This record gives sequence, structure tokens and C-alpha cells, in this order.
Amino acid sequence: MTTLNPLYQLAAEQKSADVTDWSARISWVVGLLLFIAFVYWLMRQGWKWRGRLQSGLPALATTPDDFADGEPLLTLRGRYHASTTAGRWLDRIVAHGLGTRSRVELTLTGQGLDVVRPGATDFFVPAAALREARLDKALAGKVLPEGGLLVITWAHGETLIDSGFRSDHAAEHQAWVDAVTHLTSTTEGTAR
Repeated sequence: MTTLNPLYQLAAEQKSADVTDWSARISWVVGLLLFIAFVYWLMRQGWKWRGRLQSGLPALATTPDDFADGEPLLTLRGRYHASTTAGRWLDRIVAHGLGTRSRVELTLTGQGLDVVRPGATDFFVPAAALREARLDKALAGKVLPEGGLLVITWAHGETLIDSGFRSDHAAEHQAWVDAVTHLTSTTEGTAR
């Protein structure tokens, strides 16, 4: 009988698992969801606030009617990543829809750069406003492999803007840098 006594005591000490307190669990889940919703609301308010700060930026130019008459130097299909203040790769510009990522179709002619963005605001950069093009790896928080981003710098009112594009075929980027550089040098020559 002495051998049964320890087993009996061991069995008597075991407890069943605690019953889950569903009200506490549901309260935590609802609290977490409210916190996430609050964070998203704050992010949206920040986006609107940034747009109000940049409200002094003039309206974007639209494509001229005679643009289709010009001979396209280059075309590109890919992604528009963002626009930032030139030289400040994290200072995203959200005014006039420039902060919205989208698909893009670029057309470069002697008149300028036509940016067509399905689902976002299209805009046109006159050739006189183009400043430079370069290959880069980061813009507005988007980081890509070295040279994976085509950045075109242009003047809009008193502001210099860097706009980032990524072609579906990254090998096209260098041709764009060369073409924009050539166009800006000939535009500067005729402006003098």
C-alpha cells in the first residue's frame, strides 16, 4: 500500500487547465485593432499635413496639344516611385499627387518629358525645366540595387524636384541619362 500512496498524491496534485477568459482576450484584440487604426489615422493626418505645407507648389503642367507631333526620342514603361526635393532623398513631395506610386509611361521629345500615370495625376516637364538625369539607388525611402533607379531632376516654380522612375527593363536607364543630359545641354545652349 505504500507504493500506491505517492501515485495517489501525485494524481491528486494535478490540476486541469485554466479555462480561457474570452472577455479579456477579446478586449486585448479590440484594443490592438483600435491602436492600429489610430496609427494609420495619424499617418494619414501626417500625409495631409505635408500636402498643406507644400501647397505653395504651383500646379503641374499638362501635356501640350502639339506634343504628339514631336518625334519621340525615348519611351519607357515602368514604375514611378516618388518625387522629392532635389538633393534630399527622404523629403517626399505629396502635393499635386507627386507622392503617389504608380505605373508610368514616359515619353521624351525635344519639347520635354511627358509623364503618364494610370490611376494618378499625369504631368509634363518642359525641356527648359529639365536639369539632369542620373542613376541612383534610393529615393523617398525606396532603396534598390545600385543604379536601379532613374532619377530626373527638374525645376518646378522655385523648387528643384527629383523624380524617381524604374523601367521594366533596367538596361534602358543609361540611355535615358544620356538623352536627358544631351537635351539639357542643347536647351541651355539655345537659352543663352
